[in-house]
Formats: sequence, C-alpha cells, structure tokens
Amino acid sequence: MPSRLRRLAVSASLTAVLVGATACSSSSGGGSTKQAETTGATSGKSLTILIGSSGDAETNAVKAAASAWASSTGNTVNVQVASNLDQQLTQAMAGGAPPDVFYLSPSSFQTLAGDGSLAAYGSQLSDGSDFYPALTKAFTYKNQLFCAPKDFSTLAIEINTDLWKAAGLTDADLPTTWDKLEVDAKKLTSGKVTGLVIGDTLDRVGAFMAEAGGGYLNSDGTKFTFDSDANVQGLTYVQKLAKEGVLKFPKQVGAGWGGEAFGKGLAAMTVEGNWIQGAMTKDYPNVKYLTVPMPTGPSGKQGTLSFTNCWGIAAKSKSQTAAVKLVEALTAVPQQLTFAKTIGVMPSRSSAKDQYISQNPASKAFIDEATYAVPQVTTKGFAQVQSSFDSSVIGLATGASDPKTMLTTLQQNAQSLLG
Repeated sequence: MPSRLRRLAVSASLTAVLVGATACSSSSGGGSTKQAETTGATSGKSLTILIGSSGDAETNAVKAAASAWASSTGNTVNVQVASNLDQQLTQAMAGGAPPDVFYLSPSSFQTLAGDGSLAAYGSQLSDGSDFYPALTKAFTYKNQLFCAPKDFSTLAIEINTDLWKAAGLTDADLPTTWDKLEVDAKKLTSGKVTGLVIGDTLDRVGAFMAEAGGGYLNSDGTKFTFDSDANVQGLTYVQKLAKEGVLKFPKQVGAGWGGEAFGKGLAAMTVEGNWIQGAMTKDYPNVKYLTVPMPTGPSGKQGTLSFTNCWGIAAKSKSQTAAVKLVEALTAVPQQLTFAKTIGVMPSRSSAKDQYISQNPASKAFIDEATYAVPQVTTKGFAQVQSSFDSSVIGLATGASDPKTMLTTLQQNAQSLLG
C-alpha cells in the first residue's frame, strides 16, 4: 500500500469527523486556551516545516514553495522530512521545541488540539471560507477551526475499460446506482477476475453506508451514529455482493490493496482515492481505466468518504504570525494547483475546482464528490476502535460477521470515547 495512502487515513484509520476547534494554550500541558498570536513580526523570522513525504516530488515541491515565500518576505524556512511524522511530531511537542508548521493528520489532530499543543489560527485566515466545509469540519475542535486543510482525496470507482468492453458493457451500464453496480460486478466476474475488489476497512465500506443515507456522527458531533438503520443497510449491501462472490477483499485475491488487485487485472473495478492515479502510472502504465463517482444508494443519495491533512502551527512557535502567512501562501490557489500537478493531490479550496478540472480532467469524478463526502473521525482513540472493526470486515464474505452486530459494537466502542 502506498505511503501516501497510509498517511491520509486509509490504513491509518483515519480517512468522519468530529467537532469543533477551540483556541489552544501556548503550553503543551492543556488547561488555559488562547488564540494564535496575531501581532508578531512577519519578516526576519526563521521557521521550520516538518512534513511526511511520499517521495522526492513532494519534498521538492514543498521546499520550492517555502523557498519562494521566504525570499519574497525576508524570512528563512527549513523543510524537514519525517520518517514517522506522528511519532516525531509528538516527541517534538513533548520536548518543548516543535516545528513552527507541520503536516497534521486527523488521527492526531484532536489529541494535540486538546492538550494545548496547537495554535488556533483558523479565524485569522483571510479567506478561510473558501475551504470545503467537509474538510474544515475535520479540523474543528470545540467550535473553532484550528488549521487549514492542506489538500484532500475522495473515494471513487475505477473501471478497467478493456474488461468492461469485453463483458459487453457500455456507458449506459455505468454503476450509477447500487443495482447497476451489482449487475456490473456480476458480469465482470469471470475466471480469475472479480468484478469489484475493495479494502477490508471502514475507510472503504463506509462509503456505502454514506450512500444509504448514513454517517458517523450526529450534526453537532456529540454522538456517534454507527448503528443507524442506514449504516446497517449500507454494510448489508456490501455483504450481499461479497456472499455472491462478485465483491472480494484484497487478501482474497492475493493483493495488498485494491489498487494492486486492479493493476494486476484481478479486479475489473475497485474503490480507491485519487492516489491510485500515481500508482497506476508508475506500476501499471498499460492498464486503461475510467474513474466514475460512487453510486447512489436506494434513496438516491450520493455518498463517499474524504481524507485530508492540515497545516498545523505549534502553540509554542515564536513566529506564529509569520507562520500563518506562510500557510496562507502554501494554500493559495496557484500554489495548490502547483502541488496538484507535482504531487497528485486535490486542492482544498473550492475556488480552485474549475482550474483543477481543466488541468486534470481524469480527476473530475473525485473532486465533484467534495461537497457531500463524509470526513474522517478525529476523536482521540478512534484509530484503535476502528482497527477492531476493520478486523471483522473480511468476515462479511464468509458469514463470520454480521453487519448489525459489527456496527452495534463499533457504536458502543466509539461512543465510549466521547464520555
């Protein structure tokens, strides 16, 4: 599984959202809170950025952007690449010398926001309303936005067009609904090829729960809703296809993730995010495929999942005002479009959408889903709760797992985290 995939939440468990954002304390001990500094100097500062990189392309892109900003503002910026971002960030916070700016995942966000390690600078962004609401929601804690979404990904369906045509399918058969997806998966399942292969994790099956009209949390983020009838319906649909043998999980076909099964021709369709594009170009350049939005459920509701990171700023940074300006430069539309081109991510600003689609027409399905995608859960401790759920997903194919029981257990375990 690609490193970017893990970072985004995918296996990390991350990739639906919690609650608000409160101002943070300037110490890492929690307790008192305050807004990020607003009156400090914006030039003559030396800042450090800590990132988790998918490779040279991403590292060089961030360094180039930071260098350009530094040169134009009279600052210096040192970009450091972490080998284990969450671990190194936690250690730096505990040691009292954190980086000024850093990548921050949803799985770590609430812990650091809650203990006062983060500066709450969201209200200082000059155009914060331009970020997609589902993304800012992931980095909101106690009703305040803490950090700017860096970029994002959504889940869509990838279709092997050669296998599609060989099965006699046309554009009229595209999987726009659950019924069509089931018919397509049956027609595409033949010999060693399975119609649909998806990851055995909440970060994949959760998309079908969203399509059934379900979700992870209630509107004010005070209660999980995993055991809702809609979620049971979504997971039961996945179980139905799995029992029919037209949907399988990667382990069942000898693959590490859906993209590998798809690239090797073991799956005619898969459900992955836009990170699959880079993997296909690099590892399976001869596979022709089409990306379409996730289907609608029985009620006609569209649904998918989104995965994101944000630009965090340390509460102990002595250059918070300059750091906010740096983040604004890193999230400006032209810079986000540059990152999209060089790294393969999607801009987190809605105003960049049309330009992005113009430059990346093959990614239209992914970014069109941004307005209704369900974000990741950021509740402290949820990664462990999700891991327990994920371990039972493959049992849907064998009958060892029951959707209602799985979701009832997930609900109980998740709700306990909210107290």
